[in-house]
Amino acid sequence: MQRIYFNNCLTSKPAPEVVEITTEYMKNRYYFPENFNATGTEISSDLELAKKIIADSIAANSTEIHFTSGGTAANNIAIKGYLTANSNKGTHIICSVIDYPDILTNAAFFEKSGFDVTYLNADNEGFIDLEQLKNSLREDTILFMTTIGNHTVGTIQPIKEIREILDSAEQKIAMHVDACEAYARIPINVNELGIDLMSISAHKIHGPQGVGALYQRKGIVLGQVQHGVNRMDNLQTGGMNIASIAGFAKAVELAFDEKEDNMAKIRKLSDYLLNKIESIIPDTLLNGPRGNRRAPHNINISFDYIEGEAIMMMMDINGVSISTGSACASQGLKPNYVMMALGRNHEQSHSSMKFTLSRYNTFQEIDYTVEKLAEVVKELRSRSPLCN
Repeated sequence: MQRIYFNNCLTSKPAPEVVEITTEYMKNRYYFPENFNATGTEISSDLELAKKIIADSIAANSTEIHFTSGGTAANNIAIKGYLTANSNKGTHIICSVIDYPDILTNAAFFEKSGFDVTYLNADNEGFIDLEQLKNSLREDTILFMTTIGNHTVGTIQPIKEIREILDSAEQKIAMHVDACEAYARIPINVNELGIDLMSISAHKIHGPQGVGALYQRKGIVLGQVQHGVNRMDNLQTGGMNIASIAGFAKAVELAFDEKEDNMAKIRKLSDYLLNKIESIIPDTLLNGPRGNRRAPHNINISFDYIEGEAIMMMMDINGVSISTGSACASQGLKPNYVMMALGRNHEQSHSSMKFTLSRYNTFQEIDYTVEKLAEVVKELRSRSPLCN
């Protein structure tokens, strides 16, 4: 039986068209993008086209796109670059306790460097406290950071409302958004939402691993955080993986050519999965909101009385890949920080399972998965001292 893969929050299977074009560039179009010679000029044009494809997908200009080595690199360039370049205007940052580790570790770094950081709380569905945000604005606030689609429970933050709150301040407060889990899964128009900086990643949307992009709104100044030869980009110095960038652009084309259909299909699949689990398996708890307020690909459920690690391993034996807790949290036995911030207890955190779907998944795969999941949960609960 072919493995069933519900771990698309970690990485996704590269689309066949992506593999084909990436291979073509590695074999036959490996030239360095430079002017004044035929091969270099051709690749330079390809690079500009790739920028335009990605820019068009978020209603940006191609000059506002920087290719990076991934989402984490984009986050670091955005956050460190903005704060180092604009610290003369203020040293107060706002983020939330449920943000992606890239944001939280950068916040901690700057806190140790003399900045003040306000960490917003979240409600039991994972929405940040907007009233606390209003009350946290100060004259020296210069940056707000958020994860638009939560990496653990899929909550979609109300970016428009957040932008309105930030604009109520007299000074400019930049907004940086980590969109690696949300990009190509929900509509994102950087102009309508008022986003100033945004990171995206190719391997989350059936593109190659090791490549991402940073959107930098025109007029937003970033300091240099990576030094070296400025060959193609002043922010990401040195050479670039042109083959992976070509694959990234192809993945974006595939996702956005039939954007509405792709998003609707993933939503239908996840709704079907959730309904099937809740109707067949008792004592479950959905973590995060229902419906359109959560990213369509993410279903996070706690199964009472049993450990998520045990479920994960037994489902793996049955040929199904799922994850427990947050893929980007500690690999130890600590409860997931997002789950705890939502008011879940240790048991609910440890018993949570995350199913993240893609357009390549099928209803038949879900039927098989829930059938095996019901067997696994029944078996584990029969052994659990919490059930007796």
